[in-house]
Amino acid sequence: MRANTIRHGMNLWPPFLFSGIHITHISNDWRHVRVELRKRPWNGNYVGTHFGGSLFAMTDPFRMIPILHCLGPDYIVWDKAGEIEFVKPGRGTVHACFDLDNVVLDELRAATAGGEKILRWFDADVLDAQGEVVARTRKQLYVRRKPGR
Repeated sequence: MRANTIRHGMNLWPPFLFSGIHITHISNDWRHVRVELRKRPWNGNYVGTHFGGSLFAMTDPFRMIPILHCLGPDYIVWDKAGEIEFVKPGRGTVHACFDLDNVVLDELRAATAGGEKILRWFDADVLDAQGEVVARTRKQLYVRRKPGR
C-alpha cells in the first residue's frame, strides 16, 4: 500500500483522529515520517497539558511500519517494548520526526540473515513549537527474517 494512502487512513483512524494526532508526512520510500499532536480541549490532562498517553501514542507505530515496508514481506517486524520520559509539559502543537537510513536497514538485514531475531531500540523525541524536548520515547522492535526466505 502506498505511503500516502496509509497516511490518510491513519489520520481518520479513530484513536488518532479523536486524540488530535495527525500524520503530516510519510515519504514515498517510507524513510521519513512527521507526526503532530494538536492540543484540543478534549485531549488534555487534569492540569491542561497534553495527555501522556497521547504523547506516546503519536510515536507508537512510526518505527515498526516504516521498517516493515522497507524490509519487505520476507521479514517479521513487531513492537516488543516501549518507554517514555516526560521532560516538560506539552502545550500547543507538538511533533515528532522519524528518519530511517540505509545503515539501519543494512544492520537489520545482516543481523537476521541466518534466521536469527534481533531486538533493537529506536529513540524519538517529541518537540514543541520552539524545538524544545517535551518527551523522549524509545521503542524496541523485534525483527526476524521469515523462515525459508
